[in-house]
Amino acid sequence: MSITSGGPSGRSDALVLFGATGDLAKRKLYPALYHLTQRGLLDMPIIGVARSDWNRDAFCSHVREAVLAAVPHAEAAVLDTMCSRLDLVCGDYASGATWTQLAEMLGKTGSTNATFYLAIPPSMFPIVVQALATAGLNRRGRVVVEKPFGRDLTSAQELNRTLHEAFDEQQIF
Repeated sequence: MSITSGGPSGRSDALVLFGATGDLAKRKLYPALYHLTQRGLLDMPIIGVARSDWNRDAFCSHVREAVLAAVPHAEAAVLDTMCSRLDLVCGDYASGATWTQLAEMLGKTGSTNATFYLAIPPSMFPIVVQALATAGLNRRGRVVVEKPFGRDLTSAQELNRTLHEAFDEQQIF
């Protein structure tokens, strides 16, 4: 299975990574994305979304350092390819300007089918999911919720309700 842009349906995909400057992305996700790129299985824009006030160059440096920490002999050409696909939206998840900027960036990449990966604290899941719906971005993709899925049964049920208000069942992973 590959994670590539385009395909039989003609849609153009993008990966949107919330928490892009955080620890989970640094330790686990960027090394995994590097390996997918190395195997030719990842061919799409990767848009980070974070509260950090970084520019694209600082973000690329962060991703390179993260990959090299996990894969010390990473191939420079593969890292260059991966970094060429990176972009970053900086802003507060509660700010409408952040969502406008994300929608514009998805438009610029030609993405019509985004995967929204939530590598953020569970307390932020409802804020981000509701903002995706308010901005209409839920209609152009799917959401991946990083565990833990709530703190207890009640909070898990509330998160499940929030997710289903914004996304159809087949859009939730």
